[in-house]
Amino acid sequence: MVPFARVTVIGLGLIGSSIARALRAYSPTVRVTGYDADPSVRETAIRIDLCDDVANTAGTAVIDAELVVLCVPVGAIGAAAAAIADDLPAEAIVTDVGGAKASVAAAIRAALPHAAVVPGHPVAGTEHSGPESGFASLFRGRWCILTPDGTTPSIATARVRAFWEALGARVEEMSADHHDRVLAVTSHVPHLIAYAIVGTASDLEQVTQSEVIAYSAGGFRDFTRIAASDPTMWRDVFLNNREAVLEILQRLTEDVTMLQRAIRWGDGDALFDLFTRTRAIRRAIIDQGQDDPAPDFGRAH
Repeated sequence: MVPFARVTVIGLGLIGSSIARALRAYSPTVRVTGYDADPSVRETAIRIDLCDDVANTAGTAVIDAELVVLCVPVGAIGAAAAAIADDLPAEAIVTDVGGAKASVAAAIRAALPHAAVVPGHPVAGTEHSGPESGFASLFRGRWCILTPDGTTPSIATARVRAFWEALGARVEEMSADHHDRVLAVTSHVPHLIAYAIVGTASDLEQVTQSEVIAYSAGGFRDFTRIAASDPTMWRDVFLNNREAVLEILQRLTEDVTMLQRAIRWGDGDALFDLFTRTRAIRRAIIDQGQDDPAPDFGRAH
């Protein structure tokens, strides 16, 4: 059960609209108010009846909120927090869904120095964006990471934990710095690699006479799914988690150099050992319920 009677969602893209849908599906007594800085998104939200109310300004959206969820790109989160500062109720709790936590938490607390802030990150999503792309079950069985610090009231953290659990998520707590390092490995650098590979293929498309697109039924196709993710969101994630991303990229560069050496010198044992180890990681992800074991990722043919 969601421990809030009135929830405001600022930003009605994939994550924000999924929160609104999940609240309606699993906690229908909660009143959901939405706001998005884009008028066309607000119009769409009204047309599809996404929320109980769609406000015309950020301040209006939070006037009676008990929980405010900031669902904007991490580069815009400080401005979004500042936009609600004058109207935020003193007892309201503020959380967010940003993929980088140290810089985001600092930006929110700078804009809302007296608010109870519980930084958060639901590790869930798709390559689609916009208010019509959300769905109520997006968070079910997925992790939501909370990164409270010494300034965060424990009761606020407990209530935000209960909020995400009511939407079906599994909740973990860790420091913001640890979150940023872990997500650099599991999410941020993989996205960067996907963008790089698809960009390289695009550059080679004319050279290969369209064969890259025509024969993309293998690994390249799966990279394109990741590379189709929201460009604004991911630009901001990389810029706001640059230290951890650059650290992991350096380690990756060293590992790729090792692979180059193994291929150049015909070291099949080194390649086989690595591929065996990475295959076991894939199996562990499936065992933990974080992906579908169906062949070809469950795609229909």
